[in-house]
Amino acid sequence: MKKLLGIFTAVVALSGCACFGTDGGSSASSAQMFDTKEARDFVANAEDRVFFDYDRSTVDAEAAETLREQAAWLKDHANVNILVSGHCDERGTREYNLALGERRANSVKQFLIGQGIDSARIATVSFGKEKPAVMGDNEASYAQNRRSVTIIKK
Repeated sequence: MKKLLGIFTAVVALSGCACFGTDGGSSASSAQMFDTKEARDFVANAEDRVFFDYDRSTVDAEAAETLREQAAWLKDHANVNILVSGHCDERGTREYNLALGERRANSVKQFLIGQGIDSARIATVSFGKEKPAVMGDNEASYAQNRRSVTIIKK
C-alpha cells in the first residue's frame, strides 16, 4: 500500500510540474521552458515579461522599454514566432481575469505590431489567474502575477 501511495504521489507531483511551464506561469524563464538557442538568446538580450498595474492592461513606460527591446530582438530574428501570454493575480472571478489576461496579451501584441513586428508572428493566450508566477496573498505576490510573458515558439 505504501508503495502504491508513493507512486501515486510521484505521478501527481510530476503532472503538476508538467502543466506549469509552457506559458511562463512559473518563475522560470521562457528559455528554461523551451530550451532552444533562440529562446536562450531572447532571454539574454530582452526581458521576457512585462508587468501591469492592478486591473489595467495598458503598457506603461517601463513595459514599453522592455517591449522595444523585444521588438529589436524580433527584428533581428525574423524567422522566430512568439506566444504572448496574459496573466492576472488571484483577485476577481475566473471569467473576469481571463478577459483581463486577454487584454494584457493583446496590448503587448499591439505594441509589438506598432514597433514593426508582423502580426502573423504573434499568437496570444490568456491564462487569467490560473498560472501564478509566485504564490502569496499580498501585494508583492499580486504584482508579480499581473504580467504578460513573451515566449519563443519552437
